[in-house]
Amino acid sequence: MTHILGISLILLFFESVFCRGNQRDRDRERAQSRNPGKGGKGKDDGLTPEQRRERDAKALQEKTAKKAAQGASGGSGDAGGKSTKK
Repeated sequence: MTHILGISLILLFFESVFCRGNQRDRDRERAQSRNPGKGGKGKDDGLTPEQRRERDAKALQEKTAKKAAQGASGGSGDAGGKSTKK
């Protein structure tokens, strides 16, 4: 009886080790199917790297100008209402 129990435990061990080898791949595929929009790095916007740099630089300049305008007008610059003090 103990011999059969020992063989069963060995079989369970090997099954758990060898049959789960592709679980990471399956989970990755399932995650991609849940979020099809996030499949890539977001570089499918049809822009060249130079155009992308110019676009990002312009957005950054607009953001800093907006922050400077808020700071000059006396606003706290905290649109979300969250305090950064600890």
